Amino acid sequence: MEQAIRFLLSNFTLTLFCVGLVASLVALLRHPRPWSRATIIEALLSWFLFFSLGVSFLYNFVMHVFFSEMAAAFIGWQTSPFQKEVGFASLGFSVVGFMAFKGGAGMRLAALVGPACFLWGAAAGHVVQMVEAHNYAPGNAGVIFYTDILLPVFGLALLWMRRQAETPKEIGVQAPAFPR
Repeated sequence: MEQAIRFLLSNFTLTLFCVGLVASLVALLRHPRPWSRATIIEALLSWFLFFSLGVSFLYNFVMHVFFSEMAAAFIGWQTSPFQKEVGFASLGFSVVGFMAFKGGAGMRLAALVGPACFLWGAAAGHVVQMVEAHNYAPGNAGVIFYTDILLPVFGLALLWMRRQAETPKEIGVQAPAFPR
């Protein structure tokens, strides 16, 4: 059991992504059927924002600010004052992620673009660490590396699909309005 908990917390980005998928399913099951494409995408996007941005970056804030030695060791780094800066940047992303949960298109775009720049930059840093320092610690070359790349792609794709779902596909058929 301890190993399972350690795995879930060490790979929190994947764990919270999966929790968001489960929350989306629960939200859909509570929604009357039939589900439109827009309804399904909205459930996926809103719970992605809540868990993969809001909760995930809040967890990252706590780890880097209050458990900096443990976080540094997991990444394969020495403890650094910059960890607190990463932690507080994560807090900002978290707050915006929570705000975007039921926010409008502009808020959601902002909530996704900032973390995307951060995560893709972090992924590039992970690659440099793997190549130059041979750092294959789980927090540098494991699940975190892959989710740094893929989660922003998933979130931006959902936002794009959500926007497309509000465009009428057939003449005379009005798709649901995008929440403002």
